[in-house]
Amino acid sequence: MSPPKAVLTAGFGFLHADLVSGSSTENELSSVGALYAMSRSIVRQSKFRHVFGQAVKADQGYDDIRVSKVTWDSSFCAVNPKFLAVIVESSGGGAFLVLPLSKTGRVDKNYPLVIGHSGPVLDIDWCPHDDNILASCSEDCTAMVWQIPDHSLTRALSDPVVVLEGHSKRVGIVSWHPTARNILLTAGSDNLIIIWNVGTGEPLLSMDDHPDLIYSVSWNRNGSLFCTTCKDRRLRVCDPRKREVVAERLAPHEGIRPMRAIFTRDGNIFTTGFTRMSQRELGLWDPTNFEEPIALLELDTSNGVLLPYYDADANMVYLCGKGDSSVRYFEITEEPPYVHYLSTFSSKEPQRGMGFMPKRGVDVSKCEIARLYKLHDKKCEPITMTVPRKSDLFQDDLYPDTAGPEPAMEPEEWLDGRDEDPILVSMREGYVPPKSRELKVAKKNVLDSRPTTRRSMSTVDTNSLPRLLEEIQNLKATVLSQEKRICDLENKLSQYTNGTA
Repeated sequence: MSPPKAVLTAGFGFLHADLVSGSSTENELSSVGALYAMSRSIVRQSKFRHVFGQAVKADQGYDDIRVSKVTWDSSFCAVNPKFLAVIVESSGGGAFLVLPLSKTGRVDKNYPLVIGHSGPVLDIDWCPHDDNILASCSEDCTAMVWQIPDHSLTRALSDPVVVLEGHSKRVGIVSWHPTARNILLTAGSDNLIIIWNVGTGEPLLSMDDHPDLIYSVSWNRNGSLFCTTCKDRRLRVCDPRKREVVAERLAPHEGIRPMRAIFTRDGNIFTTGFTRMSQRELGLWDPTNFEEPIALLELDTSNGVLLPYYDADANMVYLCGKGDSSVRYFEITEEPPYVHYLSTFSSKEPQRGMGFMPKRGVDVSKCEIARLYKLHDKKCEPITMTVPRKSDLFQDDLYPDTAGPEPAMEPEEWLDGRDEDPILVSMREGYVPPKSRELKVAKKNVLDSRPTTRRSMSTVDTNSLPRLLEEIQNLKATVLSQEKRICDLENKLSQYTNGTA
């Protein structure tokens, strides 16, 4: 129980008076010091303690979007510094909508969609290393990778860069590797996890350690491991290159409803799930010691699965429950109770899904530390999370260098066992997304953005020109002789058919 503010003020006032008069005793000093220490422990010091959420004005949202009604526990929304993508209702297969972030307001009902899947789209994920590349997966048992042009679509986009076929049942999860170029993970209802090199369209490796439906997959910071939650109520930590489960915990949450798990930046695992009494619950675990949780906290009795969105720079987690009308956010620290409740953003309408902006896409001039995109039935509403600061200067403590768009390694290096943390970029000048880099379809790497070098005439050996001209003349002569032969054969054929031969 916190001491009344008046007591604290009085205590410090008496201390000041006694110090001035020189009459304070050692006991009085120690008691006031204890009082001060108690006040410090009650009010936890954190620069994120006063973070507040605010919905943007109505004209800065996205209206008339027919959000998908598929009963699948994905976020239905993905966002990056250039685009907003939303899985939508469509006839004759699956589709999703991709809008430039600047295209706010009402969305024309005839606005072109990305269509290519023959079944409903279940999950979408933007590539962290190219803001124009998006992966999608569907009930049609495939995953697809798309190149989105910088400008608004003028017609439906139906040609993916590559189609990934390897699952025997619907594919419910797609997740890009955080640091290696072109590595994509897919998880299907066949309980199979496949990791692809989308540059060649080939599967690199697969894991079939899950006996039941996989609910969620999350890479760790350098992509050396990923954690999964499964319908068999187990939380697993997997090493994909060894193709083995390196740690697992049965029932981190005792309820039978779906769980979610994400890696934190320091290698712990944050989970959401349900108690045996169907109360929603969050947990923090050390994967090297799964016996006891670092923290376990009951929340409420709502039914919606809690989707966690993690900010590695601030070590904060935003919890968005499907069907909830609120977003709760917490800070993870090294001091008890380890997961600190900060505040709740509430609105009137429930959310169908949520998108989370990468840190490089937030507005540093407004002390914005996160931006979420809340899906309603027929619109998408951005929500800004801001730290109240009066200064207009860049706030170094709020914006450490963050993960940038350059991959730290190539797929072959990762497959050979190399691990690299994300390549960081400064937020001081704000982040300007690069222009679209056209992807050349090639056998080796369809997503390689480096342009092919063409040999100019100046680099051709002039001594070889006579030989080239001679070859051209010989080829022309060969073509003429073949044409003459074809004419002769056609004449003979016509004579046979006319009965003159």
